[in-house]
Amino acid sequence: MVFKRLLGALGVGGPGVDTVLSSPAVQPGGTVHGQVNLVGGEREAQINGITLGLVARVEIEHENGESHAVREFTRAQVCGPLRLASGEQRAVPFALPVPWETPLTAVGGHHLAGMALGVRTDVDIAGQLDRGDSDPLAVEPLPVQQRVLEAMAALGFHFHRADLEAGRIHGTGQTLPFYQEIEYRAAPQFARRCNEVELSFVTSPHQVEVVLEFDKRGMFRSGDSVRTFRLDHTSGGHDLTGTVDGWIRGVLGH
Repeated sequence: MVFKRLLGALGVGGPGVDTVLSSPAVQPGGTVHGQVNLVGGEREAQINGITLGLVARVEIEHENGESHAVREFTRAQVCGPLRLASGEQRAVPFALPVPWETPLTAVGGHHLAGMALGVRTDVDIAGQLDRGDSDPLAVEPLPVQQRVLEAMAALGFHFHRADLEAGRIHGTGQTLPFYQEIEYRAAPQFARRCNEVELSFVTSPHQVEVVLEFDKRGMFRSGDSVRTFRLDHTSGGHDLTGTVDGWIRGVLGH
């Protein structure tokens, strides 16, 4: 365990905190379990509450370029007020619900380049908020999301990078203030009609909206084309290669 010393109003010698995740991986709509370990400092401390939040690095576009910021997109209180004696050790268990729209950070055990997401521990001690570091969290795809990703790979699309964009995708049920883009280089059979494809998932308990944005090219037309397709969660039990191929050919033409 690596305890972070909380300074706050107590100065040097304050209590320490270490958040431990029972499993470093979760799926959208799931729950992160773990415990917050506390160890008392040189004197008794009054802790008013401990809160956990899911945070992610989000890209924000401006007129003069872009920047990145850490955004919290869900939070839950772990405990209310408690007194921690000098040198006392205490473990506070937690269960943090994960939103259905939580972006993916790992596929097949491999980290998606460009993604940064974690669990941050905030401790209110002596009336001052001590904002801790975030513990990395891997978010793996749901079965239906996995099938779509497998279909993209089977069709020859090559993963390039992923990021989170501040804003909303028009016409979807998106509720978070940002969305994920998973960028692919075009498959050989579509290379004459598009440069790349960006894939986004807008997921709910009932369905997954699959948003595909095509960077088209050709002699007579160019520009972006966005289409939204819908799948229910039972689709995760089937090979979706033919379905995704049909979507793409319908947008780009045979």
